[in-house]
Amino acid sequence: MAGKNRIGGIIALKLNGDMYFAKGNFTYNLGKPKKEGVVGSDRVHGYKEVPQVPFIEGEITDRNELNLEDLVTLDDATATLELANGKVIMLREAWYAGEGTGNTEEGNIALRLEGMSAEEVR
Repeated sequence: MAGKNRIGGIIALKLNGDMYFAKGNFTYNLGKPKKEGVVGSDRVHGYKEVPQVPFIEGEITDRNELNLEDLVTLDDATATLELANGKVIMLREAWYAGEGTGNTEEGNIALRLEGMSAEEVR
């Protein structure tokens, strides 16, 4: 459980309930509509909303138990990113949206998961 004042640091990543070795800084987006201004020749008229794809992105550490082929062909998964502040980002109907590129120096694999919906759970 997160400390009352902790806002960053330790995270945990799970795909379909299986723990992955999260590494470093992760980013995420809940996929809510993005507002964009609509400008006429006279002034701002208002805004429009455009959809965004919800995602979780970062790096994981490769390990013997990790099957890269299974990861890059992942589809219809549930991903959870547990944040240091106690929140959980839940991505549903997710797929792997990266290239599957690994790095040998520290065993990094770039990870981008996109999905149909996401929510912030407290």
